[in-house]
Amino acid sequence: MAHVSTHTPARGNLILDAIDAIGRFFVLITESNYRVREAERLQRMTDTQLASRGLKRDDIPRHVFADMYYL
Repeated sequence: MAHVSTHTPARGNLILDAIDAIGRFFVLITESNYRVREAERLQRMTDTQLASRGLKRDDIPRHVFADMYYL
């Protein structure tokens, strides 16, 4: 998985700051959409399939969002 750093210092230019904020917003939406699809894919698996991956059904959110949040 690729990690993208979107932190940039404030430029003081209203238009460029707005464009930068919109870009960060779309990156967030794209990353969230991927994680939702991954969670749905794992939810469709049987308990046996999940166990073969070392997961329980209750562990899916923690697994999908592990690099973003401490759950």
